[in-house]
Amino acid sequence: ILDMGQPIRILDLVHDLIRLSGMEPGEIPVEITGLRPGEKLYEELLTAEEGLLATKHEKIFVGRPENVVMAGLEPRIDALRAAAESGDGKKVVALLREYVPTYTPMS
Repeated sequence: ILDMGQPIRILDLVHDLIRLSGMEPGEIPVEITGLRPGEKLYEELLTAEEGLLATKHEKIFVGRPENVVMAGLEPRIDALRAAAESGDGKKVVALLREYVPTYTPMS
């Protein structure tokens, strides 16, 4: 996992790119459309349970993944696939909540 520093606002990046191309913000129209379906404002690289292990480089870390118990995984995948293929969204969410304790649906 790389420490990328502080997040930046996309609009600030857009304004910087406009200035780098020799223009000023306002000369080029910028349309803010909002999130598209499935997009997130924040990306979680690790769960709180996983944690990070330091390396000799101060901005590089190693994720400590949780152990996944493989026994019984295939029937769970089959149940999830069946719910998805039948179009039962509520069942898919219920199964995900059951199988992945840290899962939080978007809506």
